[in-house]
Amino acid sequence: MVERETWATRVGFLVAAIGSAVGLGNLWQFPFKTAENGGAAFVAFYLIAVVLIGFPAMLAEFVVGRRTNVNAVDAFRELGHRNWRLVGGLAVATGFWILSYYNVVGGWVLRYILGSATGAYFDDPGAYFGAVSAGPEAILAQALFLGIAVAIVALGIENGIEKATKVMVPSIVVIMVVLAGWAATLGGAGEGYAYFLSPSLDAMVENAGTAIPFAVGQAFFTLSLGMAIMITYSSYVGEDDNLPFDGGVIVVTNTLVGILAGLVVFPILFANNVDLALTGGGGASALFVAVAAGFAELPLGRWLGVVFFVVVLIAALSSAISLMEVTVSWAVDNFDVSRPTLAVAVGLGLFVLGLPSAWDTAWLTWFDNLAYSLFLPVSVLAVVVFVGWVIGSDAVDELRRGTGGLGPFGPLWLWTLRLVVVVGVFATLLLGIFELFLQDDPTGIPPLVAGAIFP
Repeated sequence: MVERETWATRVGFLVAAIGSAVGLGNLWQFPFKTAENGGAAFVAFYLIAVVLIGFPAMLAEFVVGRRTNVNAVDAFRELGHRNWRLVGGLAVATGFWILSYYNVVGGWVLRYILGSATGAYFDDPGAYFGAVSAGPEAILAQALFLGIAVAIVALGIENGIEKATKVMVPSIVVIMVVLAGWAATLGGAGEGYAYFLSPSLDAMVENAGTAIPFAVGQAFFTLSLGMAIMITYSSYVGEDDNLPFDGGVIVVTNTLVGILAGLVVFPILFANNVDLALTGGGGASALFVAVAAGFAELPLGRWLGVVFFVVVLIAALSSAISLMEVTVSWAVDNFDVSRPTLAVAVGLGLFVLGLPSAWDTAWLTWFDNLAYSLFLPVSVLAVVVFVGWVIGSDAVDELRRGTGGLGPFGPLWLWTLRLVVVVGVFATLLLGIFELFLQDDPTGIPPLVAGAIFP
């Protein structure tokens, strides 16, 4: 049997995990949801959700991965609970499902890099997005983006993922800082900052029904939880790594990138009087229509657009390779086939599953809603229950390795996991089920079904 790969350095693990966490959600969801739901007040609540739910859940996945040093499915068998392999299987399947349509969005980003250089979307950003986001062109762009991710994963942990993310993650941070500095010189910077971060408890309370579930959901979605990524990445980690410290670095960096994104996009929008209704409260319209419209009005809009969408591409790729590695890791551990062959096979499967999302954005929305509101919270909840209530004190022992002693943090983490995280994720799951199946749209058809049938 081939010896299992490991990270060459601890920094390699950190940048790969940060790269996975820093994805499109930081750029097209977090800033706009923050602005809509109370600014700094929402950020404060989000940070509470991260500390009380996201961070403890991340450590739970770290524990499972490092304790077993195998893929996310077989990890539960290695821990002596074969029946719980279904939990690992759900997490791997969730990651595969998400990546199938994430690749489609990655293809959009490739098109926007070209569109920025040529100015193709400047006359009508909305029409351009409609033209490139679905149909044959979107399928080809999806294949190209997917091919890049396959090539990186095929090279392995040390020579592929680690080397790539060591370039990608610092690039994201450096370019975003430079763009934020440039955006501060724009005429609408002050208004943009005020819209983005001015604290408003009234807005937070008024939108609590949607803001609170989003903050909790974002806390584990943006930290790559529930997709077996952190289980997989930590399975390549040595026993002397300080997991709580590493998790803290990931959480802080991920949050800072989300805030940096807001410091870039809102000055652009306000400097050019872009209609904020185009943002749709975040999502594809925010990035590919509203922000694109802002670049169309800037003197150096073409080249600034290229730089911005290159950052978006790097963020999308760093998340895509982590999602792909989850399935490839399972395949490498279970089949006597070379990693490059398995990476290509996984890529082909992803391409086929992603075809509906590439052909029609209504299907992409349907895939995303199902993942975000159902698959992810179920997966996170199952892992948290397993670590908190099934292996219990053994999890604390594993977390303690490499720290020099946790003191009271170990039991505090365990009980936070058992009570606060379980309750928080379960409540998020119930809200997600309500949104998907029980809240009818005007046609009387549940949104989950309506999203696929009525574009």
